[in-house]
Amino acid sequence: MRAMEAGQPSKRGIVLALITLTALAASAALLAGFDPASAAFFPPCPFHSLTGLDCPGCGSLRGLHQLLRGHPVAAFRLNPLMFLALPSEVYALASWLLRQLTGWSLPRVRVRPAAIWALLAAILVFWVFRNTPFYPGVR
Repeated sequence: MRAMEAGQPSKRGIVLALITLTALAASAALLAGFDPASAAFFPPCPFHSLTGLDCPGCGSLRGLHQLLRGHPVAAFRLNPLMFLALPSEVYALASWLLRQLTGWSLPRVRVRPAAIWALLAAILVFWVFRNTPFYPGVR
């Protein structure tokens, strides 16, 4: 990890960060208020629509809905991959927002290529496994 870097925030960066925060707040409110399982305006998964199989991301919207409603166990059951990846996504977003608004950033986490390949392999294994009868909750 590298130490925090100081920089000068730009007007463009501040505007982008504020637009991002506004869009995230609106999206979170929409997702918390409407269940993707029953609201028709949330798009279906194209992979699932074409094949009838679940992709690695299937259940992510429903899982985020459950998480925003305070049900982490239900969120994990809908998509464990999304649930486990969320902390790193939040960290990356927080670092970007901090850099845009203040000029400072959180320490960067360096990921070795082997870890990226292992993550890709885990995603592929999850993708196959969730479409087998052995996956919990399969109908």
